[in-house]
Amino acid sequence: MNAHPLDNPIWESLASRHRALALRHGDVARYPAPVAPFLGVAKAGIDAAAALEALVAPEDSVFLLGPTPAVAEGWQLRHLAMLAQMACTQPLAEPDGPGITELGEAHRADVLALTALVYPHYFRPRTMALGRYFGIYLPDGAGDTRLAAIIGERMGTDDWQEISAVCTHPDFNGRGYARHLLAWLSNDVLARGRTPFLHVSHDNARAKQLYQQAGYHFRPDIAFWSLRRG
Repeated sequence: MNAHPLDNPIWESLASRHRALALRHGDVARYPAPVAPFLGVAKAGIDAAAALEALVAPEDSVFLLGPTPAVAEGWQLRHLAMLAQMACTQPLAEPDGPGITELGEAHRADVLALTALVYPHYFRPRTMALGRYFGIYLPDGAGDTRLAAIIGERMGTDDWQEISAVCTHPDFNGRGYARHLLAWLSNDVLARGRTPFLHVSHDNARAKQLYQQAGYHFRPDIAFWSLRRG
């Protein structure tokens, strides 16, 4: 039986849709550190000593989903959690909400400020190179606007698209903006002939409930790892 591409999403993304971004050494590939802290291997247990030496700097850490390589002395491989992986195969009901802005270079500072506040661990200065990002801007009461919520595309293949960075500024929580963005982008991805999926911590019960109620269904959990070079 062939493995499902979502069982090894980092490798599958770097080997296909994001191959132009990939730093690759044989059966190991990673994103450049300013883009994302993720590394993937073609299959579990491979001897990746030379590749890891070439791709991961001393005292640097990367994160993996699913398969991991054999690790030599001087490396620290740690299992962080089993993440819920969820997918959406049917169009979602779209709740009413404010207008949605496609985010680009002019919005980068706003995006980095919001993600640093509520999504700090995995969003890097060039993460927006991974796909499209969208947000909701709202009046701030002082004649200007503020970025209230965002959503974006991260890993993916020709058939699958990860939805990521679903976050809302704490001042705007509870207004349904995440649900609005999730339904809009999920339906857009489906209309383009791809299937949206996402990852969420089991500890984040609120987000899991949001995704499930919107129409996402659970796939098998996937292991989340950190790998650090000493």
